[in-house]
Amino acid sequence: MLEEFDKGVFLVNLLGIIYDPKSRKILIGRRENDLHFRGLSWVFPGGRPGYDKDLEQHLENEIEEKTGLEVRVKNVVFAKTYPEKREFLSVYYYCEYGVISGEEKPGGGLVELKWVKPSEVKNYFTTSLHPKLLKYLKSLY
Repeated sequence: MLEEFDKGVFLVNLLGIIYDPKSRKILIGRRENDLHFRGLSWVFPGGRPGYDKDLEQHLENEIEEKTGLEVRVKNVVFAKTYPEKREFLSVYYYCEYGVISGEEKPGGGLVELKWVKPSEVKNYFTTSLHPKLLKYLKSLY
């Protein structure tokens, strides 16, 4: 159906930059065999929103499903499309861990979770990271 439109219709993905202020690290997850992005490995946890809840509520649910953790979604940081797949639109949210917790456990397509320093994120990701996003991550250390 998306092929019928030449602009304005995107597949939206909500992603959480889950930051632990105590350790000053970000949680990332590893995927295997992604259907949409060949070679995709490490990602910010998240997923596609539904129509029944606010975006922030959907993201909190997706993060809990994929990480086992309950987080507080704070605010939108950045939105972008990908040179690899222009029809994908990702909205990045800053999320805090520590206020609310849970038992860390990969799920929902993630096979591994890892806490990394914000400066290390680019060493893991195999897809493009926008310079504005990298600048934001740098502000967290």
